[in-house]
Amino acid sequence: MNIFGQIQELRDRRMGSIGALLKHPEDVPALVRMKIAQTHALKQIPSEPDLAFCFTVLQRVSRSFAFVIQQLGPELRNAVCIFYLVLRGLDTVEDDTSIPLDTKLPILKAFYKHICDPSWHFSCGVKDYKELMEKFHHVSTTFLRLEKGYQEAIEEITKRMGAGMAKFICKEVESVKDYDEYCHYVAGLVGYGLSRLFHAAKLEDLQPDSLSNSMGLFLQKTNIIRDYLEDINEIPAPRMFWPREIWAKYVSRLEDLKEEERSKEAVQCLNEMVTNALKHANDCLKYLSDLRDPAIFRFCAIPQIMAIGTLERCYNNIEVFRGVVKIRRGLTAKIMERTNTMADVYGAFFDFSRSLASKVPKDDPNARETLNCIDDIQRTCKASGLLARRRTFSIDSKRGHQTCLAIVVLILAIILALITFKL
Repeated sequence: MNIFGQIQELRDRRMGSIGALLKHPEDVPALVRMKIAQTHALKQIPSEPDLAFCFTVLQRVSRSFAFVIQQLGPELRNAVCIFYLVLRGLDTVEDDTSIPLDTKLPILKAFYKHICDPSWHFSCGVKDYKELMEKFHHVSTTFLRLEKGYQEAIEEITKRMGAGMAKFICKEVESVKDYDEYCHYVAGLVGYGLSRLFHAAKLEDLQPDSLSNSMGLFLQKTNIIRDYLEDINEIPAPRMFWPREIWAKYVSRLEDLKEEERSKEAVQCLNEMVTNALKHANDCLKYLSDLRDPAIFRFCAIPQIMAIGTLERCYNNIEVFRGVVKIRRGLTAKIMERTNTMADVYGAFFDFSRSLASKVPKDDPNARETLNCIDDIQRTCKASGLLARRRTFSIDSKRGHQTCLAIVVLILAIILALITFKL
């Protein structure tokens, strides 16, 4: 994208944010509180140079993830930060389509060794990811200072993930079984690793691998669905993760789904992909219900609620093939602020799945299976007996639309000015 395209994209994003606030002025308090919390988190970055780099670059490559990581206890926080950055580095190598295969494959397979070598670095990726890779010695140095139990878990998962990524660079995702295997390598193993880190910290029992795997697959499949257009338009070559077994029912080429004349087939294919992802939801609920530590619970629960919220937005939505579809920032702020107990999780899964159910077309070829998945989720939520305690996230709230928007904007401006003055 040239500079003019980047400027226009930035303008469109800003206008979209303003439009969302005008439509949902009730989001303003949560957004302001989230901004305050994120600013406070920035002040908590450790002063030690290697750790300081790690937490600073973490803020840049994943602001929301950085926020929940920093709410963990100090020892576990550092281990999870390094685990995330190691895997982000591995993912940066995999994502960079400009790296020749004869260079990329050996790096992926040996990445678990590189994290033990503070002299190793590799220039790839763009922007903040490029800085991460070029200054990777900060990550490696901090990794080697972690407790042995954390090091062993991170090294094992990195080795297995690198091998899996290398396998699928040379192999297309043909079947749903391939799709599950690929998602296992790039995300299910993250679930394995986090469960091992929580256990190494003596804060949680070791969760079954099947549940840890589903936690990762639910997030990864959501990202693959949401990122269809970005992946298919990748230069110099498209990145294709949707399984042929699904998309070949609707089109002869995966890239055909973005063509306007194939809109009906595209949406039906999309709906089947969402239905496939929903099958992991109950495992996620089981995993979360077994957690004991409040900070670990929030760390795990917030991304899962974001995922089902994103699936609700994507389902039956042709915009997935036209641009970026995601939940609004105000709703994200509410999720981050209000997710504290299993009652909140059950409530969110129940409300988002109910909204999704209202969108299922009667003539969709997978309507029955989609509704069965939703019924399973809602039965689990109801069986918990906690729905009466839930706090709604107001998915499509009509409240506040009659609020005087001029007053809302004025209040927001005053609050932000006060915050800036105090900081």
